[in-house]
Amino acid sequence: MNGYGDWEDLVGTALLGTDRRQGGTPEALLDAAAVQALRRRAGLRPAEAGPRPEPAAPDPRPEPPEAARRRLAQLLAGRAGAAGGRRGSAPDLTELLPQWLAAAARHGYRAPAAQLPALLDAARARTDLRPQALALAGPRGRWLARLNPDWRFALRSGAGGAELPGPEDREGVARLWEEGLFAERVAVLGAVRAADPAGAVALLSTAWAAERAEDRLMFLDSLRAGLSAQDEPFLEGALGDRSRNVRALAAELLSALPGSALAGRMAERALACVGPEGVTPPAECDQGMERDGVVRRPPAGRGERAWWLGQLVEAAPLACWRERFGGLGPAEIVAVPVAEGWAEELHAAWCRAAVRQQDPEWSKALLGSAADPPAAGPGTASLAERAKLLETLTQEERAAWVAEFIRAHGLSEAFQLLGVCAVPWAGELGRAVVEALEAAREAGSYPWSFSGVMGLAERCLDPAEAGRLEAVAAVRGPEPVEGAAGYWAEAFARLVATLRMRAAMLTELTTPA
Repeated sequence: MNGYGDWEDLVGTALLGTDRRQGGTPEALLDAAAVQALRRRAGLRPAEAGPRPEPAAPDPRPEPPEAARRRLAQLLAGRAGAAGGRRGSAPDLTELLPQWLAAAARHGYRAPAAQLPALLDAARARTDLRPQALALAGPRGRWLARLNPDWRFALRSGAGGAELPGPEDREGVARLWEEGLFAERVAVLGAVRAADPAGAVALLSTAWAAERAEDRLMFLDSLRAGLSAQDEPFLEGALGDRSRNVRALAAELLSALPGSALAGRMAERALACVGPEGVTPPAECDQGMERDGVVRRPPAGRGERAWWLGQLVEAAPLACWRERFGGLGPAEIVAVPVAEGWAEELHAAWCRAAVRQQDPEWSKALLGSAADPPAAGPGTASLAERAKLLETLTQEERAAWVAEFIRAHGLSEAFQLLGVCAVPWAGELGRAVVEALEAAREAGSYPWSFSGVMGLAERCLDPAEAGRLEAVAAVRGPEPVEGAAGYWAEAFARLVATLRMRAAMLTELTTPA
């Protein structure tokens, strides 16, 4: 066969090059490979049929209405807007799929049987879809996953994959905790934590010392949910863990409990450093501070004493400052002048404390007025830190603050802030976004710098805003436009089309079958 032997000989020649073989040419190699491939296929013998699989477990949930099933098929098959280059005015179907899955789950539907293979393929390609897709796929999806190696991830996914024993099934929980894969152990620990917080701590204690350091870190992080004073003894013990990361996380969780012994120790240290009379950072980092989570060595560019001070203030209960400052409230304390250049360090530490302790009153004081320039804010100029502070407020308070920020400063810096607002953006926030987009277009701004906000608006803006946006988009008239104006026209048209489709999706899911 042209001087070539078996398939392995062909592969070896292809890897080394035909020029190393006497008389070998690429054409001859390809001809030989084609012949050999045909012979291999013709020589395959069918395997013996295996036992027929057991039927899938029943799923009592109903399938969505027919129109919603057709929409899901469109979203799973659609690639509009996914290719590179100019997107045009068509909605990005791939970005609407997560919203459809979430809405279907809220209505208590299961995935249509005919769409399960495509849904599992989509979840295989996009890990962000897996929790929702697997929950919707239910027992039939897991049944299918056992028959296709490409879908094995569905069996490994603790949340939404294999069925977990209920927290009341102590034997099942104990068996999975001892024998399960890591993802399954994390999932069962989370399930127990949600139903019985103390039971989760007891489960952790059974083999804590024998766990790997990275596993102990992940398991300990699961205690954030439902964190309470009951967890303090276990967390105090973890302060002596042999892993520095585990010790640091234990200290962080304890500092989020204002009544914990660690919080009291940190308050005593912080109060000795900060008061109405000024700031005196710690002179050293002793062993007690290190055991309580203070990191001795600062990052590059940070002074040691400022680094230690920030960690002490961050871990101290915010309630301790009222008495230290003579009964002043958070807004008045933040307004107290701080000499010697310590204001930025002190306010940044208070911001981290407000986020860690989920204190809305302190967060409002540190956010200040949204209309003020970011650099002039009382707490931090960082938009990322402001977004974290906003997360401690109610959804209504977040929306009002971000709407005021957008009216004062536009959309160019609002991306991170919008990300913490509830979807859909309705009322005051929705109007502020639409008006800011219109203002940016009228000002001749480059539309490409708003692509992130536009994409977010397509997914998050209230579909009820489509009518007003359609009127805005029609202001230019029907004639074709080029350049920046053309991009703005396409962006507004795409936004309107996406909002219309989102509204149709929700209607289809609520229409009786």
